[in-house]
Amino acid sequence: MMMRLYTATTTLAAPLLRRMLWGRAARGKEITARLPEREGITTLPRPDGRLVWVHAASVGETMSVLPVLRELAARVPVLLTTGTVTSAKLAAERLPAGALHQFVPLDVPAWVARFLGHWRPDAAVFVESEIWPNLLRGCDARGIKRVLLNGRISARSTSNWRRVPHLARRLLGGYAAVHAQSAADAANFRTLGAPNVLEWGNLKFFAAPLPVDDAALAALKAQIPGPAWLAASTHPGEEELVATAHATLLAEYPNLVTIIVPRHPERGAEVAALCGNAPRRSLGQAPVPGKIYVADTLGELGLFFRLAPFAFIGNSLVGFGGHNIIEPALLARPVLAGPHLENFTEAAQRLTEARALVQVNDAAALAEAARAWLATPEAAREAGQRAAACFAEAAHLPSRLAQLVLTP
Repeated sequence: MMMRLYTATTTLAAPLLRRMLWGRAARGKEITARLPEREGITTLPRPDGRLVWVHAASVGETMSVLPVLRELAARVPVLLTTGTVTSAKLAAERLPAGALHQFVPLDVPAWVARFLGHWRPDAAVFVESEIWPNLLRGCDARGIKRVLLNGRISARSTSNWRRVPHLARRLLGGYAAVHAQSAADAANFRTLGAPNVLEWGNLKFFAAPLPVDDAALAALKAQIPGPAWLAASTHPGEEELVATAHATLLAEYPNLVTIIVPRHPERGAEVAALCGNAPRRSLGQAPVPGKIYVADTLGELGLFFRLAPFAFIGNSLVGFGGHNIIEPALLARPVLAGPHLENFTEAAQRLTEARALVQVNDAAALAEAARAWLATPEAAREAGQRAAACFAEAAHLPSRLAQLVLTP
């Protein structure tokens, strides 16, 4: 009954959803020329032979699954779908040869049917927590093998799903395999009736280090001869705290450059304004000693992680859940973060035990933690080495997961 109601509701909602998509496009949240893809319409032909479809909601999920995508694309054609403009830009830059990108259709039965009817994937791979009933049922109706990679499900979500146990078993029970990113997630999936739940480790722990343009790195090192540190993936409310910490640190380090990489680059002008008209990378402006530098570009975090000796990771001080604290660790950079690292609990525990993560609660604590590593660069380097060691094992996970997907 619930599935029938959901199917009917999403069918009736199609005109409103189409209007919503055009509104998002007007705000830069969708690409107007590619709106038909959100209804399952494409101009791209399906590749010949076997095809694997991988769906990753946004940038974080796309980054984590890229190593698996590379393994898959070396063997079969791959279609990646995502749901955001920033993830589409990332895909354009990072997808391997043999892989295509499309925007995922919204979960309207007719749009899903059109998408699946055109692409006819042999396997469907969903990343982390993407549970769209019409998409999943469409795969089942066509006999498409589906796999959940790096699956996560919170205790709260598990409690909610337990109120509809038959629906949970129908949707989660259709997975050929659920690769859970932690023991807690695995237990929650088993509670809800998911079969073949695997605990092979968190895929985010085994991602390849972020790439870098060596020429750009050399140029920035020349422009920043003095001390520097990084605040990455920041959200509204966090830039003000970083700016306050920067002002505090200037008393001891008058040439300090604090680099802010906002999570959403389109906020560059806003962030620069609240940081005293700070120079912006997207405008081609160079860093200025003693000032904040706003790196409002996409795909350059690997550059800035290598430039700075340590990094604060946002959505953890003002916000909830945190962003990827593993990316700087893989590049031997220790981490500062706020108390909200709910999405990276296991990684935070590893780094804390290795004395490579310092959690702070406000601007004063952020300044004090940054001061400690600025004053003792060797201690920061040693902490960075400990951070890298936390995630050095089991580098074969992407290949293992690709084999899981490709096995009939």
